[in-house]
Amino acid sequence: MFYLKYRPKTISEIDNLQAKDTIGKILSSSTLPHAFLFVGQKGTGKTSTARILAKAVNCLDNKFSSNSPSKSKSYEPCNKCANCKSIGLSSFTDVIEMDAASNRGIEEIKSLIRETSFLPMSGGYRVFIIDEAHMITNEGFNALLKTLEEPPKSAIFILATTNLEKLPKTIISRCLKINFGKANRTDILSMLKRISKNENIDLKDDLLKLIANHSENSFRDAAKILEEITLQKIKTIEDVEKFLGIRGRNDLLEIIEKKELKKTLVWINEFSKNGGDFKNLIEDILDQLHSQLLIKNKILENEDKEINLTLNEISALMKLLIEAYQNLRNTPIDSLPVEIALIEFYNEVGQKN
Repeated sequence: MFYLKYRPKTISEIDNLQAKDTIGKILSSSTLPHAFLFVGQKGTGKTSTARILAKAVNCLDNKFSSNSPSKSKSYEPCNKCANCKSIGLSSFTDVIEMDAASNRGIEEIKSLIRETSFLPMSGGYRVFIIDEAHMITNEGFNALLKTLEEPPKSAIFILATTNLEKLPKTIISRCLKINFGKANRTDILSMLKRISKNENIDLKDDLLKLIANHSENSFRDAAKILEEITLQKIKTIEDVEKFLGIRGRNDLLEIIEKKELKKTLVWINEFSKNGGDFKNLIEDILDQLHSQLLIKNKILENEDKEINLTLNEISALMKLLIEAYQNLRNTPIDSLPVEIALIEFYNEVGQKN
């Protein structure tokens, strides 16, 4: 699998530039936090970064090793020593990973805490990685809090979560928070180009951009889409749009520009019949409208064709589409929120038959 094959193995290879910069500064300093909190949506590199951090602090040939053969001052893991290789294979005894989605109770947390009483066997630190940390029960959090307040010197905790709001403030305050946010589309595109080059995949930039734009802001999902279209030998924009369940946003936008209600409803009906994804469609149109908003205000250079809508019309349409996006969760008919939004838009600005 591309995502597993091309997971970053060093700090410099981390695709999330914001997280890479923060981790680099921390490892460059003279002191290490005893607890980290990685926050971000799925597929943004939290677990990969946690494992790289575990390798860095336990590497036998970098600044964290007192017996570095090369006397290296780098904080990067060498990926050659026994410790780095063992962590890469998930067989290192001093790195303990726990998925809190299935191990969330007080007994599981107590068992983990007992592990902190043991000194490292092979490295400099025992690293405890807790994924989906927001799933831990209140009793589990209370038990963990005591350890975070008085942590052993040789223990480092890395909590990863997609839902910061569900973590107690007392836990958050004991950790150094690193925000992974959503994967930036530019960073996703860079990753896709790197994979394509290494795999000798000949795809145009426009096609890679399309994948990046429809990857749910996730490195993992983007890599999976690239792998799937490569296996299916898909190489045209049209075929990728069909694979992703979308159609060109410009088709619909051109109809909206002309304010033709009947053609709009016909287009949406066909889109629905062909299995189109209305969530992706709204995201696509909002992205285009946002760009147009910035272009018309001279904030962004005009790389796309400028649409024939006023600023007020763009603003009104965006508001209605955002409302439609929120209504997708509860609609009995997928196309209905978009249809209602566009009918209301035409009623506001006037329409042609």
